[in-house]
Amino acid sequence: MQVISVTQTGKKTDNNLLVFTHLSQFLTYVTGFGGFIVPLILWLVKKDEIAGMDEHGKSIINLQLTMLLIGLISIPGIFLFGLGILSLIWVGIISFVMPIINAVKASKGEEPSYFSTIRFIS
Repeated sequence: MQVISVTQTGKKTDNNLLVFTHLSQFLTYVTGFGGFIVPLILWLVKKDEIAGMDEHGKSIINLQLTMLLIGLISIPGIFLFGLGILSLIWVGIISFVMPIINAVKASKGEEPSYFSTIRFIS
């Protein structure tokens, strides 16, 4: 059962859409790039209509951009120092765990917490 209410600011509260936005990041494992495109589209379309979507969407996009940047920097790091493999493992773990944690937080109406991400969009 989906509960949608209207806040004092006139925005709807839809935690299910916030959860879906976080979990849509897993499309990266299926399509390769859908984990960035789908949350970006949802955020751009719904940020003015859904309470919390702006904050959650920015957090998701910042995470995706940070993981992409670290992944790109890690590839030459493998050849130069061999430590790039550790950062690629870290990217893999964070990219899998954090969307799940924040989807649960979104279902409870809490703010997202993507630690160690670069704030490209604030």
